[in-house]
Amino acid sequence: MTAVDGVRPDDGTRGAAPTPLRVALLGCGVVGSQVARLLREQHDDLAARVGAPLDLVGIAVRDVDVPREGVDPALLTTDAEGLVARADIVVEVIGGLEPARSLLLRAIGCGASVVTANKALLAEDGPTLYAAADAAGVDVYFEAAVAGAIPIVRPVRESLAGDRVRRIVGIVNGTTNYVLDQMATERLDLDAAVAQAQALGYAEADPTADVEGYDAAAKAAILASLAFHMRVPLEDVHREGITAITAEDVTWAASTGHVVKLLAIAERTDDGVSVRVHPALVPTTHPLSGVRGAFNAVFVEAESAGELMFYGRGAGGAPTASAVLGDVVSAARNRVLGGRGPVESSYADLPVLPASAALTRYQVRIDVVDRPGVLAQVAAALADHGVSIEAVRQSLAAGPGDAEVAHLVMTTHSATDAALAATVEAVAGLDAVLAVRSVLRVEGN
Repeated sequence: MTAVDGVRPDDGTRGAAPTPLRVALLGCGVVGSQVARLLREQHDDLAARVGAPLDLVGIAVRDVDVPREGVDPALLTTDAEGLVARADIVVEVIGGLEPARSLLLRAIGCGASVVTANKALLAEDGPTLYAAADAAGVDVYFEAAVAGAIPIVRPVRESLAGDRVRRIVGIVNGTTNYVLDQMATERLDLDAAVAQAQALGYAEADPTADVEGYDAAAKAAILASLAFHMRVPLEDVHREGITAITAEDVTWAASTGHVVKLLAIAERTDDGVSVRVHPALVPTTHPLSGVRGAFNAVFVEAESAGELMFYGRGAGGAPTASAVLGDVVSAARNRVLGGRGPVESSYADLPVLPASAALTRYQVRIDVVDRPGVLAQVAAALADHGVSIEAVRQSLAAGPGDAEVAHLVMTTHSATDAALAATVEAVAGLDAVLAVRSVLRVEGN
């Protein structure tokens, strides 16, 4: 018998020590340093779980002279290409498209299985990695790419493989969840809440990827691709961030029994698949409403399994490293036993629908002149565009001069984005309407 993909078959020497598997680490930042620590501290336990020792043979970094607490300097190298060429398993936690993509493709070409936490790369060019791995007969694992420590990739990709997922709704960005939570509980405005998140290390110096929804959109593309067995390009994910959310929006949400969350939503309908990221009002009765601080949660609805919720820390060095190490163990076991993990499932030929076709309830806040007949005019404008009112609240406020202003908060029945946009435009054009204060979707029952 011969060895295949690092496997050492039974040749009558069962008593011999198993050959160690060589692990290469790309990146030694917040997550990478924790991966190195866990590989060192749990070396014996991991060897027992895998069936062979996992030896960290090198860590690729930009500058080997930067002090890294708890990391053996002898492991550091700037020769990333040389490192991946001599590894059995390559762990990538540097992020971004390049050089991560080239290094992972080189690793796969050299016969290594890869583990990555790089959601941007997977959302942008995952199929290229999957195809290369299939050709080489190696694994690609990426549990840490979607929601930190939360095990969501494996349940969707494997545990629910025999079911039909209808909908996924998730809070998948800890920074924005922390910001919105602080706005609700501490009455901060957006800028102050973002500054606080930066001070605590939850947000980068440039928080654009988080607050504009880019990070969540990449994760939504990955989840949708897994759930619906198709390739969902990142450019097909509708994206809205939280930069337009005001302290007033958050206060009004609470008064109507809601909280504001940035949601990643992927749902399958009779017409195709809708994937979108946007802020939404979540009723306080829904499990997602109670997700506080920098935590994440993903709510999955499947035909047979029903409703499932996965909750936990969505970011941080140690939590994310935990997910990475789980993938390393899986990839290592496969090499020891001679098998492979799950491959890409992309057989479904479903159209990705535009956001304008998505059916959603809305809460619209407008200021109007307080006089008889105004509500009827507004209701007629909604009806003209096929949007019906589920509930309406009215309160009075002082206007300019002696005028009184009525503040209307209307919750609609389900309507398309296109119908709602046309309705808002029509309402804003009414003489009695002074301002459209906000338009927010309502998700959850």
